[in-house]
Amino acid sequence: MTVSSSMMPAALEQSSVFRESGPIRQSVIALRIVENLGHRAGKDAKGEVGDGVGILTQIPHAYFRKVCAELQLPSSFGVGMFFFPKDIRARRQAMKMFEVIAKKEGCTCVGWREVPVNPDSLSEKAMSSCPAIYQAFVTSDPQLEPGIEFDRKLYLIRRIFEPSNEETYVCSLSSRTIVYKGMFLVNQLRTFFTDLQQEDFTASIALVHSRFSTNTMPSWRRAHPYRYIMHNGEINTIKGNAGKMLSREENMASSILGDEIDKAYPVIASNGSDSAMLDNTLEFMMMSGSDLAKAVMQLIPEPWQNNDEMDQEKKDFYEYNAT
Repeated sequence: MTVSSSMMPAALEQSSVFRESGPIRQSVIALRIVENLGHRAGKDAKGEVGDGVGILTQIPHAYFRKVCAELQLPSSFGVGMFFFPKDIRARRQAMKMFEVIAKKEGCTCVGWREVPVNPDSLSEKAMSSCPAIYQAFVTSDPQLEPGIEFDRKLYLIRRIFEPSNEETYVCSLSSRTIVYKGMFLVNQLRTFFTDLQQEDFTASIALVHSRFSTNTMPSWRRAHPYRYIMHNGEINTIKGNAGKMLSREENMASSILGDEIDKAYPVIASNGSDSAMLDNTLEFMMMSGSDLAKAVMQLIPEPWQNNDEMDQEKKDFYEYNAT
């Protein structure tokens, strides 16, 4: 479910919910939506652990500048949401590795924040698998343009970091969006992450999802949203799709990423779910310079071959990209 101020129907704009929250508190509306999606969410037999619930929002830069005042964050910065191992030594090693990689790529990890949570809101079983959750704050070279250019650099930093730290999962690393998620029941997302309860945690967009796992077991990292998508259903061609992407890496090229494209390989994380692999691919195409609509049409084509009502130009697009 996606919520944005530009999408709100007139009836909702007049509702008490919208007037109360205002157009920059779409996260509040989104949380209320996901809390009403219990019938769409999987859970264990005792009803104590959910398959996964999450929210993706616009980064509330002013909020983070307030709660991390000691870091003296500039107007533009990136935020990473990390699931670290509980072992302190392993966590410190992963943090140091990330800092080194960021510096090597021309950015600076200015500090870390342990994400404030309420463990009492989860069952003992859910907390037993809970990772150590931290946020990293990253600044860039002043010559790097804010927005998508900065996000491309953060993407490459994450892709370099991930293969060397498989016990660590990066939910998001961006200067524009952030993901809060986990193995929750639908009403536990808001109560577990205390950030989401704060009045000045503002965002103009929000995506929420409650998971019912199909071909992979539930886990904290497999909760949705991912970095670009959330997805219901099962992709029954995933092995073939992933294999074709791997085989293409030898010949891939991008005028945007240039010689740095190798840093993004492997494009697909083989230990992810089918939805995660789709998200990997969409993110790679976007960071390589593809238009969002075009990338989605290439990845999720309509049934075009026998559609006599589709115009020829659109059929030609699908036929060309089917290669």
